[in-house]
Amino acid sequence: MKLASLKQGGRDGTLIVVSKDLQRAVPVPSIAPTLQKALEDWHTAAPRLNRVYEALNHGNVETIDAEDVFTLDMAALAAPLPRAYEFVDGSAYLPHVARVRKARGAEVPESFYTDPLMYQAVSAGFYGPRDPVLVANAEYGIDLEAEVVVITDDVPMAVSPEQAAGHIQLIGLINDVSLRNLIPGELAKGFGFVQSKPRSCLSPVFVTPDELGDAWQDSKLHLPLLTHINGAWFGAPEAGVDMQFNFAQLIAHAAKTRPLSAGTIVGSGTVANEDTALGASCFAELRTVETLRDGKPSTPFMAFGDVVRIEMLDSNGDSVFGAIEQKITQHPGA
Repeated sequence: MKLASLKQGGRDGTLIVVSKDLQRAVPVPSIAPTLQKALEDWHTAAPRLNRVYEALNHGNVETIDAEDVFTLDMAALAAPLPRAYEFVDGSAYLPHVARVRKARGAEVPESFYTDPLMYQAVSAGFYGPRDPVLVANAEYGIDLEAEVVVITDDVPMAVSPEQAAGHIQLIGLINDVSLRNLIPGELAKGFGFVQSKPRSCLSPVFVTPDELGDAWQDSKLHLPLLTHINGAWFGAPEAGVDMQFNFAQLIAHAAKTRPLSAGTIVGSGTVANEDTALGASCFAELRTVETLRDGKPSTPFMAFGDVVRIEMLDSNGDSVFGAIEQKITQHPGA
């Protein structure tokens, strides 16, 4: 099943069911007005939404009101969850962590292999898949981070990873925007990110795990994550390879001392592989590879006018989540 949200309908958008080929959609107000509402009553809402999805895919429009079916326009979409109660972002791909630390002469602590890295990220608002990324100053060091995310229903405190796996209800992509030149100063304070982590962008649709078939195994998504910058290939690392902690483990880590509300978003961190020939999912990764190879980075961070495209294709070459495609734009108030 594929779900998205239209920009209309207030801050939380209007929930729509999207066809498998991402061509058609239908609103479902009688089931749930928003995706957040659906997630809060998922066990009741999901079967009803899936029946609409099957009807939409098989042309049985008489069961869903044909007049409401429309052609999907990606520009009309908000983020599937325009705002969420919680977004916790991990750093599960240790090849990325190891390279970054090596470039500055530091080792990876042994604890990183048994205890996930995670921080509390911005969840009060997410960009839609075609919205511009607004930044006040290009000197902040604008970077993308192409990641996979999962969305949970209500997760009790202190769940085990095995229990946490059953709370993964939806999967999507995110461009977790970072302002790299602001990060060192903030981390030096020893109190975490604020200014260096602005709003992020979510993929056009979220999908249920069954939609992914064999690509969803062991609470990991086993497909390449494809990124282009200004139309040029940037990277396609394998999301299911070199992931030290799977999503069930990340959820259990986040819920160790607190429950997670329905609609919580859990991020994988920047997708990266040991094999650097598969490219990068962020400029920090590329610049680190250049530093280790040449002694210094040669690729600058992003500039105003640059266009990011992030997408995941299935084994048939079809887009799974639709593409995040957005322009880096100077904030009009800057």
